[in-house]
Amino acid sequence: MRAMIISGGTIETEFALPFIKKYQPEYIVAADHGLLFCLENDLKVDMIVGDFDSAPDGVLEQYTDKYQVPVRRFNPVKDATDTEIAVRQVVEVGALQAVLLGATGTRLDHTIGNMQCLHILLDAGIEAAIVDNHNRISLHRGNFSVKKDEQFGKYISFLPAGERIEKLSLTGFKYPLNGQKITNADSLCISNEITEEEAFVSFTGGELYMIQSRDC
Repeated sequence: MRAMIISGGTIETEFALPFIKKYQPEYIVAADHGLLFCLENDLKVDMIVGDFDSAPDGVLEQYTDKYQVPVRRFNPVKDATDTEIAVRQVVEVGALQAVLLGATGTRLDHTIGNMQCLHILLDAGIEAAIVDNHNRISLHRGNFSVKKDEQFGKYISFLPAGERIEKLSLTGFKYPLNGQKITNADSLCISNEITEEEAFVSFTGGELYMIQSRDC
């Protein structure tokens, strides 16, 4: 099952609507303020979650008047963000893939918190990414490859999700590596580029963020 979470960060409609059409999600969860995007674009979701402290007044009522959708409402004094609640919802329904829209924006604390939510999906065996108009963020545990004709943007950066990554090797990149240790104090792996038809990433120990980016 392909799942999508629509959160309350920045969503550029010109990017998001074609992306949703191409991705063809089979299960959509709207988290709090993300419901406004769904209402404005007549996007039917399968579940609504949140404390609704950031959604404009009346949005939930307008949406549920139009669509009969289950709502899980929470007290604003809670121990998880609305996005984390939505992430755990897609785990609960057995998703195999998940994409988060509206998970980045002006609130850096929420962006980082949403990146941490990728650990929940990785632990559940769900292939997942945070996507916006300029970035695609994924979290990896073990070796993987990226095809040049499928990459998102020109630049690819790698960052440890913890303290360090051991024996990082990059093959098929403009700046290759062979068995390099990188720590959370390194900027060595920022702004690399794929030069071959398929690029390979291997490492031992830890978890690795891959951020594919484009300037426009």
